[in-house]
Amino acid sequence: FWAERLSEIDQATDFKNHTLPLARIKKIMKADEDVRMISAEAPVVFAKACEIFILELTLRSWMHTEENKRRTLQKNDIAAAITRTDVYDFLVDIIPRDEMREEGVGLPRAGQPPLLGAPADASYPYYYPQQVPGAVMGYGGQQGHLPYVWQDPQEQQQHQGHPGEQQQSESG
Repeated sequence: FWAERLSEIDQATDFKNHTLPLARIKKIMKADEDVRMISAEAPVVFAKACEIFILELTLRSWMHTEENKRRTLQKNDIAAAITRTDVYDFLVDIIPRDEMREEGVGLPRAGQPPLLGAPADASYPYYYPQQVPGAVMGYGGQQGHLPYVWQDPQEQQQHQGHPGEQQQSESG
């Protein structure tokens, strides 16, 4: 896959026609308040990166479709591709839970056994929590217990306390 993409990029001569709209990409880039100016090449590079990202995710989703002996790509195939691939961990939060549950690719609910197809003795978490400001990043053995499922923000605050309170108590 990647060798084909690399040769495709090396042999590219037409930089005027793009699969994704450059104006939309530039608009998204400008939405970041820290971005002041954008070079002409930046949206072109982002367009190609997005195209490759979409292609790879589609191929991984299609593999799940074929594993289930189907010929129609479904949302749960995309969810399966995301949960099976470590580099897509950043997308886990935006996958609807019902899509993840359909064919056993999802996260176990709190207090319940893992879903069908999910290894019960897995030594890796299905969900990596978002980093909280001021949190220390470490290796698995140093981090202690990682939650495997999403918790409501209110529930997290009850268990951890409000971040502002912790800062005041540390400094005072």
